[in-house]
Amino acid sequence: MNVISTTAFGRKPGGRGAEERVTFHRTELSVILNVYGRMVAAGEWRDYSIDFLSERAVFSVFRRATEHPLFRIEKNPRFAAKQGAYAVYGHDGRVLKRGAELKQVMRVFDSKRLKLVD
Repeated sequence: MNVISTTAFGRKPGGRGAEERVTFHRTELSVILNVYGRMVAAGEWRDYSIDFLSERAVFSVFRRATEHPLFRIEKNPRFAAKQGAYAVYGHDGRVLKRGAELKQVMRVFDSKRLKLVD
């Protein structure tokens, strides 16, 4: 007897109708979580969520779990050839930085760590 495994949605993996999703690779998550860890240690960020959608992957950062995200780090392969697959959006939806390399895009948070002390 042949047993065919199904996904949580009841579809055959890789079969017709299987839903394709954009995801972050392990090395991409490592870069994102490195910055996230520094910001948590600084007391700036407290929570995050990850969404894997059909057109993009989104890592959202929150100060509190009940608020809207402070920042969204998105991977959208559709823009890879034009503007770069990675982008950081602010809480108001503005693009803060966009590019082809995630490490370069994540540098937008380096300036946020520095504060003037009187």
